[in-house]
Amino acid sequence: MKALLSIVFTLVACSIAFGQDAVTIYLAGDSTMAQKTADKRPETGWGEKLQSFFDPAKVRVENHAKNGRSTRSFIEEKSWAAIIDKLKKGDYVFIQFGHNDEKENTERYASPVDYGTNLKKFVNEVRARQGLPVLFTPVVRRRFDEQGAFVDTHGKYPDVVRSVAAELKVPLVDMHRKSEKLVRELGVEESRKLFLQLKAGENVNYPKGVEDNTHFNPFGAEQMAALAVEGIRESKLGLMKYLRKRPSA
Repeated sequence: MKALLSIVFTLVACSIAFGQDAVTIYLAGDSTMAQKTADKRPETGWGEKLQSFFDPAKVRVENHAKNGRSTRSFIEEKSWAAIIDKLKKGDYVFIQFGHNDEKENTERYASPVDYGTNLKKFVNEVRARQGLPVLFTPVVRRRFDEQGAFVDTHGKYPDVVRSVAAELKVPLVDMHRKSEKLVRELGVEESRKLFLQLKAGENVNYPKGVEDNTHFNPFGAEQMAALAVEGIRESKLGLMKYLRKRPSA
């Protein structure tokens, strides 16, 4: 009986914490968005920081993003189906891929045409369940040339997302342009503070150090999540009313 009461209490507590009518934001994406395991810390996906911007009684962020995934592999391994199967009316799905779709000669590769087709599939299937899709362009990698000029690595892929968003009239958060602006403004050296950059012996998970210009540290993930929230405001999504007031940095 005590065990049963404990279970009931836990369920009631969860219901109160998240609210019976809480909106769920499902995150579908790659490693730049994903939840990280302990052996990868301090690497942090920006999706991990998103919940802190919302009232937890009204919005619950459920992160389905995974390292190394493209639109193609996310579909093939049934990760997309896992979201659609749970989706209820009024829930949101934030969709951000590109980093792995563009990797030719891999099983993850999706051509720009296939990438666009997959994004349309995502949008249409979310809408079929009366959910609300939001497309995100991929965040930039940190890359500069010898003269210190920023170099983009994503080619046609961000424009594919923009095109699909315009064609299907889907809200778009242009993380590509937003993150590029931030990285450019910070410049060659200061932009390092956003990414997983460690010296040898600085962290037990990276004894030889690491210079990763794709994945974020906690600070960088926080900045990217803030850019995503900026985009949510710009798109005037219904989620705006659930944003928490946060102290200025």
